[in-house]
Amino acid sequence: MTAFDPASLRLYLVLDPDLCGGAEGMIRTTQEALLGGVTFVQLRAPRWKKRAMAECARALLEVTRARGVPLVIDDHADVAFAVNADGVHVGQQDLAVDDCRRLLGAGKIVGLSINTPDEMRRAPVDLVDYVGIGPVFHQTTKRDASPALGLEGLRTIVEASSLPSVAIGGIKTENARAVTATGVDGIAVVSAVCGTRSPRDAAASLRSQIVR
Repeated sequence: MTAFDPASLRLYLVLDPDLCGGAEGMIRTTQEALLGGVTFVQLRAPRWKKRAMAECARALLEVTRARGVPLVIDDHADVAFAVNADGVHVGQQDLAVDDCRRLLGAGKIVGLSINTPDEMRRAPVDLVDYVGIGPVFHQTTKRDASPALGLEGLRTIVEASSLPSVAIGGIKTENARAVTATGVDGIAVVSAVCGTRSPRDAAASLRSQIVR
């Protein structure tokens, strides 16, 4: 694998087409959020057909690459491969990490969702670039989310991890500082930016709370 920069995880935006208002809304949200300090973007559209996802991803890549920010595709390594995205993020029940790595190659990013210390211990550290740990708090944007970890649960997993990590789930400006204090490399947000009146201001507010 090529060297992965954990600093890119500092403020990680997960795009939600429902909250953003479709493909055009996600593109506008990304443009604004990057100006506010977002450092990483994930396209997550679980109910979309793959062709629509690929078309949106290509448009998003024009925006993110102009700013030097990675874009990964949630779940669908084949879409990531087709559009030459920067990588993929998968859950415990998605395509296996070794298959993702085999498909995308050593130069792409592979992220893995983690919810328990046992999942962290079993993570293939030689194949994964970073882990997404959560949900930290109760959240409503992902219907099949696992139970909330809380700050201490998050800290336990972070301390057991040798991989760069980003926390996700119910994170907003009011709790972002406490989350980053657990030792994660960054925070991932959905509704705290998507669908807000000013994604740029929302991102800047979150960025100001990141402890570094």
